[in-house]
Amino acid sequence: MKIRVGFEIVHSFPQPTPLLMMLNVHPSRELDLIEPDTVTSWPPTPIDTYVDGFGNVASRVLAPAGEFTLRTDALVADSGIPDVAAWNAVQHPVEELPDDTLVYLLGSRYCETDRLVADAWRLFGHTPLGWGRVAAIVDFVHNHIQFGYQHARATKSAFEAYQERLGVCRDFAHLAVTFCRCMNIPARYATGYLGDIGVPKDPAPMDFSAWMEVYLGGRWHTFDARHNHPRIGRIVMARGRDASDVALTTAFGPNELRRFTVWTDEVEE
Repeated sequence: MKIRVGFEIVHSFPQPTPLLMMLNVHPSRELDLIEPDTVTSWPPTPIDTYVDGFGNVASRVLAPAGEFTLRTDALVADSGIPDVAAWNAVQHPVEELPDDTLVYLLGSRYCETDRLVADAWRLFGHTPLGWGRVAAIVDFVHNHIQFGYQHARATKSAFEAYQERLGVCRDFAHLAVTFCRCMNIPARYATGYLGDIGVPKDPAPMDFSAWMEVYLGGRWHTFDARHNHPRIGRIVMARGRDASDVALTTAFGPNELRRFTVWTDEVEE
């Protein structure tokens, strides 16, 4: 299938302000781009692109004072296959994990393993190793947190989401990531496009989505505690330890978000 993806984000800055951005499709999906996802700005401003330490495409710009618009519109080829379940994927002992996965066992800004490790072992210590344990974690988080956009808070951590039992997709992902790390399973945070393809249309305005990837059986696998159901058309943009590594925009000065629009739609042949 073909999926039309893109966004328009409008900030207002009182003065020229440096801005870091993570708004491109991940390099692992670059060959699937039928039309490029080049980010443009208005007023036209030079945008420099680089690859960050996690392998994501990132960019930077000096945003001018006043309203500043960032936009892209791309066409992506997708298999149309839902997220794959691999129930026979094994959990690796920590001493056998590849070096580059170890960072995803550690606590991070929004994933406080030290505050949740006791609860994690109490809740999941009896579950089978491997895919079954991750599935149990995802089921728990899906049922534990009540979803609602009004519950969003930029500073909310996994521990706070666990206590409050309220949140948005990033909170589901943070809590599931944290529990996995507490159980010695490498887990990383992922963000990207996820449209209502193959599921009933959500009446809420489209947004970017967050999920997690865990390392089992020698590779990374996708899990989504927010939806807890295999989805079609998941297009990753960035991966990191948590949301702090993959923020869509990071402004180095005061600003106001004026408008935010995202689209992810299947294109009929």
